[in-house]
Amino acid sequence: MKKQCCKETETNQNQQLSLDYCCWFEDACILDMDYFVKTLSNIKQKGVRADLIGSIITHYASKWLPDLEASNANANANANANANASSNANSPESATTSWMKKKFFVETLISVLPPDKDSIPCNFLLRLLRTANMVSVEATYRAELENRVSWQLDQASLKELMIPSFSHTCGTLLDVELIIRLVKRFLNLDHDGSKTSAAALVKVAKLVDCYLAEVGLDSNLSLSQFVSLAAALPTHARATDDGLYRAIDTYLKVHPSVSKQERKGLCRLIDSRKLTPEASLHAAQNERLPVRAVIQVLFTEQTKLNRHIDWSTSFSSLRSPSGYHGVLETPERSLSKREMNAQQMEIKKLKEDVRRLQSQCNAMQAQMDKMAEKKKGFFKWKKLGFSKTNGETGSVEINETQTEFGFGRQTPMDMKTSIVVKGRTPQNWRKSLS
Repeated sequence: MKKQCCKETETNQNQQLSLDYCCWFEDACILDMDYFVKTLSNIKQKGVRADLIGSIITHYASKWLPDLEASNANANANANANANASSNANSPESATTSWMKKKFFVETLISVLPPDKDSIPCNFLLRLLRTANMVSVEATYRAELENRVSWQLDQASLKELMIPSFSHTCGTLLDVELIIRLVKRFLNLDHDGSKTSAAALVKVAKLVDCYLAEVGLDSNLSLSQFVSLAAALPTHARATDDGLYRAIDTYLKVHPSVSKQERKGLCRLIDSRKLTPEASLHAAQNERLPVRAVIQVLFTEQTKLNRHIDWSTSFSSLRSPSGYHGVLETPERSLSKREMNAQQMEIKKLKEDVRRLQSQCNAMQAQMDKMAEKKKGFFKWKKLGFSKTNGETGSVEINETQTEFGFGRQTPMDMKTSIVVKGRTPQNWRKSLS
């Protein structure tokens, strides 16, 4: 009974504090920063929940600094902010004063954030981090804010992750190094004692792939930065590699100067077994990928098709009357003729797709071999002793077709169409030609 009475009194106190919070919530937004910090400290001592304190901080920050407001906020706050900016622009110290005020405001907000993990939304923390980088807050405050963002990175949105780079030494438009640090800190949470769930890891992997596809459009993005962010996540984090493939394809499209070896290194990040049929079809026809990667995709699809055929064969054998000996004790429903026809049509379609992709890959390989043979043809003829000879009786010129394929022995009838004789024709050939 005493415990129940204590719980009832505690809930009543929380309800009363919530009512008090609703009453002075709007009035707190007009308070001075120092007085707001003192008031917030008194509220924490009364035992108000961390989520309510987080709501107070986010609302107060969005009122004083419109940059921290969500994108769907009302237009009145933006209009007031623009009016204040235009009025402050008249004073000569407006830029420096505004910058110093923002820096002090952001650092104070970071210092009063509640220690609980989910007390502040992740998107608000990202907007606060964006403003902190813009006004160049101290390194300790920036590190604290990055740690808090990494705790709940799986709740972030792609729009809030598009933080621009405010450093003059960085060539990219977006701060890629910041995202790399956030992802690595998120992965290091397992070593720090707080485990990350598999669902959170999958969400972060999708978020990183989407971010890579967006930042890959920047022509100044280096290959090392792209690979560092793409390889930061473990292989089991991605359910499918379609997003990673799309990001790599975007990067190769914008950066055509990437060498062949670098393309191979990028394609090693993709697991062809985790590509959907649509992505595999696109990869098999993608001219930007190296031939080895295309062959790997075709081989994987062929393996999947063979497994599907083996599974269908074993399943049909189990359904047949001869397959019930010691395998199935109770009869099962056999496939109808319509289902069997649909299954056979699907297998036939998959076979045709794989056959067509293999023919395209073989044609590409033959064309590359042909180009390589053209470069080496001259040296092959020199080794065999067939070179251009000049003499008093005439000269023999070798056709390009012979140089390409390197025929060693030919009859006079074959030489009739491929050898042009200048001057006098040799006697032994003249008799054979007659």
